[in-house]
Amino acid sequence: MKLIRHGQPDQEQPGVILNDQKYDVSAFGEDYNEAFFATGGLARLAAFVQANEGQLPLLGDEVRLGSPVARPSKIVCIGLNYVDHARETGATPPTEPILFMKSTTSLVGPNDNIIIPRNSVKTDWEVELAVVIGKRASYVEEADAADYIAGYALHNDVSEREFQLERGGTWDKGKGCDTFAPVGPVLATPDELADVNNLRLWLSVNGQMMQDGTTQNLIFKVPYLVSYLSQFMTLLPGDIISTGTPAGVGLGFKPPVYLKPGDVVELGIDGLGTSRQQVQAYGQN
Repeated sequence: MKLIRHGQPDQEQPGVILNDQKYDVSAFGEDYNEAFFATGGLARLAAFVQANEGQLPLLGDEVRLGSPVARPSKIVCIGLNYVDHARETGATPPTEPILFMKSTTSLVGPNDNIIIPRNSVKTDWEVELAVVIGKRASYVEEADAADYIAGYALHNDVSEREFQLERGGTWDKGKGCDTFAPVGPVLATPDELADVNNLRLWLSVNGQMMQDGTTQNLIFKVPYLVSYLSQFMTLLPGDIISTGTPAGVGLGFKPPVYLKPGDVVELGIDGLGTSRQQVQAYGQN
């Protein structure tokens, strides 16, 4: 299945995509949140959709999409997880996953505006494959990791490089600004993807291709990441793991290139759709 959430911010309703058409499933009565995933919601939703085949309300293309997952307990990200990206930033490829967090208040819909934070001059882009956890995960063995995955989504790990790298402390302060986590358009269950280790992911700015990579080049693959993270924290249903970005971020250019008001960012991953964000200055109407 491909799950969507539609409607105005903080008022989203559940939906699905069937044969490339968007349908409302608000009559299902549940949002796609921790409780939904924890209690077998995907199976219940599939049964509901099947039972109501041909009767689900059709949604128009103009409908706003929110994140396909309601605000999770946490968004955990993996840094420098592609060798080419590590090299472009001047970093040594890691021997263990680098972890940082994005605030849950950074979560927005796939086509919402990116707001450049107050005093920011180095706002950057990162196309990433996001993993959504399906059930409580603690000390998971790598061989069992697939059992804990609800699905996958497209994520733009927007980053403020000065806040991240030049202001001391951890990376988190450059990662969690409002609008810095556009996720979606869809949450695709694992059966929707032929091979999660062979997905093209790309990103363009104002029509110019900046990133064009493949998940074949992940240093640490998805099952390893789920297992690894679960050794340090309990992953709850609906939690998001963002798996890292390939080369082509603004920081990697010489000289660096950063986002400015009016820029348009477009990105996509095979099987997970595309998203589009317009860049806006803080305080701009």
